[in-house]
Amino acid sequence: MGYDENHEIEQDAGDVDESHPETAQEPPSRGRYRDEVFSKRVPAGKRTYFFDVKTTRSGEDYFITITESKRIDEGRYEKHKIFLYKEDFGKFVAAMHEVVRHVKDQCLPEFDFRGLPELTEVPAENID
Repeated sequence: MGYDENHEIEQDAGDVDESHPETAQEPPSRGRYRDEVFSKRVPAGKRTYFFDVKTTRSGEDYFITITESKRIDEGRYEKHKIFLYKEDFGKFVAAMHEVVRHVKDQCLPEFDFRGLPELTEVPAENID
């Protein structure tokens, strides 16, 4: 899957969400999760974002982790992680579209947002 050093070593006690025990993970073996099925790396200056699709412990369901990794000095990284469960995918994407569209249209209308896909209108009932 092409991981770099930052991503391979990020498992720590803060990565477990007690409200969803099916996603509690065992320590990675040799720096890789056994349950990752897809990963997308997004380099962004001093930060790198990782979007990972993972299986639950049972192997019968999936969730997404979004990790921000920022180099703080040589060999040290600060990491923040969000666990996103399937029942929240629609609300998350809808809210992301809404806030990005607001910034694009209301806050920075003159800025050239290169590479930004078309942001569709999402019904309000999908957000709350």
